[in-house]
Amino acid sequence: MASYIHPLSDVQTKSIGDLTYIWQFTVVLEDAVIGRNCNINCNCFVENDVIIGDNVTVKSGVQIWNGIRLENNVFIGPNVTFTNDLLPRSKLHNKEFEKTLVRAGASIGANSTIIGGIEIGEYAFIGAGSVITKHIPPYTVWYGNPATHQGYITNENCLLDLELRDKKTGDQYYLEGYIPKKND
Repeated sequence: MASYIHPLSDVQTKSIGDLTYIWQFTVVLEDAVIGRNCNINCNCFVENDVIIGDNVTVKSGVQIWNGIRLENNVFIGPNVTFTNDLLPRSKLHNKEFEKTLVRAGASIGANSTIIGGIEIGEYAFIGAGSVITKHIPPYTVWYGNPATHQGYITNENCLLDLELRDKKTGDQYYLEGYIPKKND
């Protein structure tokens, strides 16, 4: 099945997977790569040196600059701001930009700012309005400005506190590698 590209968007790339939707007033430059079954909402911008995996959701008002990689099943909330230049100056061209990697399954909440050159681990959860200034380990929950470690999250989307207790039930979990597991 083909992708859907809204007629009011400006999509220059041919590297778009099946079942991907790109909505109105979104610009995608010619060297960008977008996977299958993605949803790129309205009013977004995707620069050339960008790779977006499969099953990715990018909500409205997001700019994805050169050097950014979004692995499979990533969620990017509305108006998330990525940066790729730690020393921006007007009219300086041919700079090398910072690389940012958002690992599989990670979610970034609305209006968060992601400083260039970091990695957000698998299934990490970034709360709305956060400012991320350093690498984020897998399966961890961060929020605030600057964001601080607030807990953990499981594959089943169960939020845990810093002592690995379920915030709703109080059930105790433990870490096996980076993945929190329930004690039975």
